Amino acid sequence: MAFGVKTNERPGTRASVHHVRVSAYKAREVLNLIRGKHVNEADAILSLTERGVAPIIRKVLNSAVANAQNNDDQDPETLYVSACYADEGPTMKRWRPRARGRATRIRKRTCHITVIVSRMSDDDLRIRADRETARTARGGTSRRSAASAAEARRRRVAGSRRRRGETHDHDHDHDHEADTDEADADAEVVEEAADVATAEEAVTDETSGAATEEATAEEATAEVEEEAPSAEASGADEAGADEQADEPQEGAED
Repeated sequence: MAFGVKTNERPGTRASVHHVRVSAYKAREVLNLIRGKHVNEADAILSLTERGVAPIIRKVLNSAVANAQNNDDQDPETLYVSACYADEGPTMKRWRPRARGRATRIRKRTCHITVIVSRMSDDDLRIRADRETARTARGGTSRRSAASAAEARRRRVAGSRRRRGETHDHDHDHDHEADTDEADADAEVVEEAADVATAEEAVTDETSGAATEEATAEEATAEVEEEAPSAEASGADEAGADEQADEPQEGAED
């Protein structure tokens, strides 16, 4: 926009609405979203904007595009929002009763909304055409027919079903591998338990053998101890017999 140009002298095709029951501040917040955009993009933005004034501005935009097409013989695909603004309108005064007999003023503001569309420059149109060509080459268009949309939806559904099937097969294989690993782990635990039992039996055999050897040694010691007193007793008996044999001889000599 060139400076020094009056509001009512801006080039392009315009449409306006007056005395809209919304403040100019709220209308300007929505107008800032579509300023400088292509008319199709601006229409899409307004259709998704959750503000109360968005439907009104969208109607003004469509009216400006229709004026350019019917009055100025412009192609709607070459138009963009060159200017849009909201001027303050008259403010209606209302009153609200308050405490102690007083009243409070209520201001119901209005605004005048204007949208101006103009033809894009040749360079911008060339850039836009290149973008559309590249988008079409990638397999997508800005406006697909119902048949192509249905076919794309069928492909998406088939792909999602195929992915779910692959995921199910993968989960099944994973569960089978998990069961195999659990069986192997159980077999290893059983083998370890068997090895532990074998080791315990070997220790028990060794312990019993040692106990048997100790018992045999004790029995041998007891037998030796029993034989020792018997030998001593026999020795004493032999000594007594010798003494008795010697005593008669001595008497005989006397």
